[in-house]
Amino acid sequence: MIRHIFTPALLLATLLLVFPSCKDKKGNTADKPRDIDVAEVIVDSVVLRKTYPGYLSSDNAYDVICRADGMIVTQNYTGGSYVRKGQVLFTLDASTYRDAVQQAEATLASAISSRDYAKSHYEAVKRALQADAVSKMEVLNAESSYHQAEASIKSAQAALHTARTNLGYCTVTSPVSGYITDAIQGANTYVNGSGNPVKLARVYENENFTVEFQIEDLQYEQMAMRKEIFTSDLFRTIPLHFRDTLMNQYTADLSYTAPDVNKSTGTIILKGKVKNIDNELKDGMYVSVSLPYDYNPQGLLVKDAAISTDQLGKYIYLVNDSNKVVYTPIEVGEIYRDSLRLVTKGVKPGDKYVTKALLTVRNGEKVNPVIKK
Repeated sequence: MIRHIFTPALLLATLLLVFPSCKDKKGNTADKPRDIDVAEVIVDSVVLRKTYPGYLSSDNAYDVICRADGMIVTQNYTGGSYVRKGQVLFTLDASTYRDAVQQAEATLASAISSRDYAKSHYEAVKRALQADAVSKMEVLNAESSYHQAEASIKSAQAALHTARTNLGYCTVTSPVSGYITDAIQGANTYVNGSGNPVKLARVYENENFTVEFQIEDLQYEQMAMRKEIFTSDLFRTIPLHFRDTLMNQYTADLSYTAPDVNKSTGTIILKGKVKNIDNELKDGMYVSVSLPYDYNPQGLLVKDAAISTDQLGKYIYLVNDSNKVVYTPIEVGEIYRDSLRLVTKGVKPGDKYVTKALLTVRNGEKVNPVIKK
């Protein structure tokens, strides 16, 4: 019988043959740190902005007014369309006003006839006075009648002018060129506009707008302390944003700062001028005003997508000099250039932070940082 004797050396060799090597073909160990994309905290000059709600109003909007009484016979436009200055928009039943004009014309004609007779009579009695055929009193009476007749003509002319003006009110035209609203009162509606003018519609020129918004008095004080900001060109082009993306981008030129503070709200009214492009803007539109209030020449910026939120607030994963992931709470400011976020506390220039695999990376994990621009 052959006995198998296993020495320690032989046993070790056998184990090496039985179990495969823990090294792969490249000689890497199985616990090598994984590659993780990182970026460096950058430093840049940043304009700090705060967003406020505001509303647009047309600088040139005019009411279409009716100053006559009567039934509206026609409406000669479609709501929302472009109308030109002087274009006929409504017509009223003008029969009563035409009668008034005819009556005033007849009264004027009668007054002219009376004046002509009084004038002839006055000239005749003046000649008769020279021949001592009439008394001086008769001449004075004739002269008075003549002047009264001339006054009656002026009164009749004024009455005719009024009658014609009232007749003109039966044709309602556009006060300016612009876009018009639906009729408030349209065809087959009776209006009483002679005593109290009636609004029929509204026309907007839509070329120039004003955006109005309110800021806190404390915010105003902080801005006023930074006069280089408050008086800079930044306020000539304040960015505006709308609920939906429009075809054109808009800015406002700050034109008005209220001289007083609203005591009930603690706010100050600001206004800015806005140029309408392609008739996109409409009166009453809601807008977000991105108001600059400060300037940081050494702002610390990270990618906004790399920032996460938990119950304690905002945080980011930094990678330290030992290539270990470090959970780091931060405080943040405004969005910058759409994708970067200003960090006001928690990082320093040149810090590396994780930009991808944010759901799988763990605090304290050792990684191989790969810098991505």
